[in-house]
Amino acid sequence: MNTDRMEMTVAIYESAECVRDHDFRTETNTHQPLQRTGSDYVKIRSSRAAAVCLVLLCVLLLTAVIVLCVTFTLERRQLISKNENLTNERDQLLNKNMALTNERDELTKQRDQFNQERNELWKMLNEMDGYINQSSLYFISSEEKNWTESRRYCTERGADLIIINNREEQEFVKKISGDAGVWIGLTDSDVEGRWEWVDGTNMTSGFWESGEPKGFRNENCAVLHPSGWHDYPCNDAFKWICEKNILKISN
Repeated sequence: MNTDRMEMTVAIYESAECVRDHDFRTETNTHQPLQRTGSDYVKIRSSRAAAVCLVLLCVLLLTAVIVLCVTFTLERRQLISKNENLTNERDQLLNKNMALTNERDELTKQRDQFNQERNELWKMLNEMDGYINQSSLYFISSEEKNWTESRRYCTERGADLIIINNREEQEFVKKISGDAGVWIGLTDSDVEGRWEWVDGTNMTSGFWESGEPKGFRNENCAVLHPSGWHDYPCNDAFKWICEKNILKISN
């Protein structure tokens, strides 16, 4: 584009020189004797030459103006395109910044929730003298109640009677309960012989003592003894163990 401008400038300059040269020859010829410049034919040719130079100059000037306009238009479009690209990049950065801000706020919220759960956990431990194993908090009562009242005590505190899921938890509960028999969250009160946990799931495997459950119709609630589980009448009085998932403390 710069080369075209330079060539156009040279052409305009040469055209201008042509006009000046013609004017100079005309002025010079006016001082010559009449016998050398008096021909009408020579004057007509000089006038035509001057007209041609002027027309050529105008054409070159017009061409230069057109080229400049085209150049300006192209540069303007390039600037608009660059501005649009910068605007898009700015919007992308704003979106990324907003996403990072939301992520930061979410992490802050999770941190605050974790701190709240931790504080509530320690508060419950101090108040209940409880035990922690994996993701659960356990509380063993110091008094005795029947199965229904024992469960009510747990649910009023956001927990429930213990559900024993595996042998590791069975051994843990035996250890913290000592020699005492304690109610666990297992019953066949709804359907005789179909033992269900308090969360509504069926018992698939258990740790019954040999000969248990006896299957008597009035023995519908389970007690954990050091030797294994026994079924007892739900109105009998035993200590109990409440269990609460630590992850649900804030709920």
